[in-house]
Amino acid sequence: MATAAVVDAGDMPDPTVRNLLEQETLKWVFVGGKGGVGKTTCSSILSILLASARQSVLVISTDPAHNLSDAFQQRFTKFPTLVRGFSNLYAMEIDPKVENDDFSNEGMEGFLSELTNAIPGVDEAMSFAEMLKLVQTMDYSVVVFDTAPTGHTLRLLQFPATLEKGLEKMMALKNKFGGLLNQATRLFGLGDELNEDAMLGRLEGMKDVIEQVNKQFKDPDLTTFVCVCIPEFLSLYETERLVQELAKFEIDAHNIIINQVLFDEEAVESKLLKARIKMQQKYIDQFHMLYDDFNITKLPLLPEEVCGVQALQNFSKHFLTPYKPALKRGTVEELEERVSILKSALQEAESELDRLRKGKQDYQDY
Repeated sequence: MATAAVVDAGDMPDPTVRNLLEQETLKWVFVGGKGGVGKTTCSSILSILLASARQSVLVISTDPAHNLSDAFQQRFTKFPTLVRGFSNLYAMEIDPKVENDDFSNEGMEGFLSELTNAIPGVDEAMSFAEMLKLVQTMDYSVVVFDTAPTGHTLRLLQFPATLEKGLEKMMALKNKFGGLLNQATRLFGLGDELNEDAMLGRLEGMKDVIEQVNKQFKDPDLTTFVCVCIPEFLSLYETERLVQELAKFEIDAHNIIINQVLFDEEAVESKLLKARIKMQQKYIDQFHMLYDDFNITKLPLLPEEVCGVQALQNFSKHFLTPYKPALKRGTVEELEERVSILKSALQEAESELDRLRKGKQDYQDY
């Protein structure tokens, strides 16, 4: 695994994503984690930050939910589209289900259906291979993947093995049925280009593409995986599972982004929020204990959604500089703010009381 960037003060890795911007050899950046932790926001902001440091950046959503369009507030398709406000940042959204236009003829439908049903994930693998072929024809400096929730991401890493199974299944069918398949294609008037040899060739070609890219994925100079999570038990567990699987696939990971953090230093009066802060801190401590050699970036929970280029750019500062609360508990400024809030609340309560008294008096007079 690549060594995490270390700050001079102390011996802890830098709690930002600067190491990703400084790694000039980086070609592939995967952003993944449990559903609903803010992967799309993080991958969008990472792509914006990389666009300021690299010549050209492509961010791809492989999540069926396709939230990239929502994050940037711009419609994206399965073809790279320039993000508004940028000259070197492109985005695209792909469907993880294969679009087999070449095999749409009725005569082949049953055969392909058997193939995709026999090997779970082969359709996604073929789709992913097609997308990688497209990306390789374009010369982007770095590609950021906004991946689907963890289970889908781990399947993505298994695609070379999945296509291997597809080829084995094809060969078994070829051996089993001999020339019947070719006769069937001619009978249905599909032509020789759709015989089993043509399909075997296509699967072989896709497998070659994925294996070639897979070698790059296993090179820590070219590829890294950024784990996004929130400070809760299930997310911690999912992140641990993800990191272990990445290690098994020999894919580098040394950045964790902990999103939606409530900071203890902030002026918090709510009992509920105080309880949440205490709970979160327990899991944040566990993250630091388990991943003491990772760059761990903490992002604050915001009162509003991060949507649109401007909001993404504003929030991106917390990726480069550790978040510091505007008001710290126990300071003069914090006490002044609390007094101001209490005065305002008192005025509202007095006004409400006056209205109720007046209403009661008017009712009695009536």
